[in-house]
Amino acid sequence: MTRALIVIPARYASSRLPGKPLLAETGKPLIQHTVEQAMKVNGVEVVVATDDERIIEAVNAFGGNAVMTDPAHQSGTDRVAEAARGHDAEIIVNVQGDEPEIDPEVISLLIETHAAAQTSTRPAFTSTLVCPFPEDTDPAGPNAVKAVLSAPDDSGVRSALYFSRSLIPYPRSGEARPFLHLGLYAFTKESLQAFPTLSRTPLEQTESLEQLRILEHGHRIACGVVREAAPGIDTPEDYAGFVKRQAAL
Repeated sequence: MTRALIVIPARYASSRLPGKPLLAETGKPLIQHTVEQAMKVNGVEVVVATDDERIIEAVNAFGGNAVMTDPAHQSGTDRVAEAARGHDAEIIVNVQGDEPEIDPEVISLLIETHAAAQTSTRPAFTSTLVCPFPEDTDPAGPNAVKAVLSAPDDSGVRSALYFSRSLIPYPRSGEARPFLHLGLYAFTKESLQAFPTLSRTPLEQTESLEQLRILEHGHRIACGVVREAAPGIDTPEDYAGFVKRQAAL
């Protein structure tokens, strides 16, 4: 079995929802819901990587594992890389802390995708997930990140050709449609530690999408396709909807 570590980056600061990881109207802090979903994946270790002592205390209180990381990190991947340094896991998965309803099977698929992509003639630097666009999501909206994929390679895994906040491909003719990108990533321990050494790139800075740094440096991003995205928590309205769904369980 592939040894895997799930790292959940969780910052206290949030421009749209301050203190988001510690919101607890369900009776549990939001970060606990995410940790509990991640722990349902067989054979993995789960750790929260944070920049705030309040989150450390909350995770310790429910029996989770949390580590303090440098508050100056510019991306969640940088934070994950610090938290995973020295761990012997073969694959490290970055699961966002504001995904309390993430399906454990989706995380498992990401691990399987990255393991398969390492057997290819062109191993992947990282792997991620996409899904068809939900009917209630506008593909032209800049907050919905679009992905276009290659055909499957010799290992049966597709690759990202590009990600954008703009609508791609341009619908001039034909039936090609973009996928919605989901913000989960899997790395080998070597590629994860290499990521912070890659210089920031013009496309990354233009679109504010860190995965473009990987593509712009010439590396491969493998992509698994799932049926749908779990609702993330970005706004007070998102959180209110989550609380309501939890109350109905």
